[in-house]
Amino acid sequence: MKKRSFFDRLSGSVPMDDGYDSFDDDILPQQTIINGASRPIATQAFPERSFANVIEEDQSEGQLPVDVYQTPNEIVIRAFVAGVRPDELNVSISRDMVVIEGSRDERDSVVDSDYFTRELFWGSFSRTILLPQEVDVDNCTAGAKDGLLSLILPKLDKARQTKLRVKAG
Repeated sequence: MKKRSFFDRLSGSVPMDDGYDSFDDDILPQQTIINGASRPIATQAFPERSFANVIEEDQSEGQLPVDVYQTPNEIVIRAFVAGVRPDELNVSISRDMVVIEGSRDERDSVVDSDYFTRELFWGSFSRTILLPQEVDVDNCTAGAKDGLLSLILPKLDKARQTKLRVKAG
C-alpha cells in the first residue's frame, strides 16, 4: 500500500481510489510524562517494552513547576523546592524576567531495578518566567518555608507621576 503524503495526512484527505484503511497506520503506544519528557507506557500490546525502560532517568535538566499570580501591587511566584536548601537556590530577577535555578541531589544510592515507582526528579532544575509587567527589582523579596519558595515582586507603577520643584540659581 502506498504511504499517504504529509499534506494528505495533515489535511485528512483520502483519495477515493486509494483503498486507505485507518488500521494500516502505525499504532503508537500510549505516552506518559516522566520528568518533563514523554515516554511510552509498558502495555501487553508492546511486551518488548520493559518496566525498566519506562522508569529510566532522563539526564537532562528538569523544569521547575510554578504558580504565578498577581495582587493589585505585586506579582507572586511560588514553587515547590522540597529537598533543596535555600543557599543552593539561585534566583535572578530583572524588570521583566525571573530565573530560578538549583539542584536536588539524591541521598540514597538505589539500583534502578529495585524501584517499583520513580517519579521524583533528582538533579539540576531551572525555570525562566517572563513577567506580565515590569517589577521593582530593588524591593523584591524571597523566602522559603516548608519546601515552598515564595517570591514577592512589587509592580512598577508606570502611571505614577511626581512634580519636581525647579530651584532658581
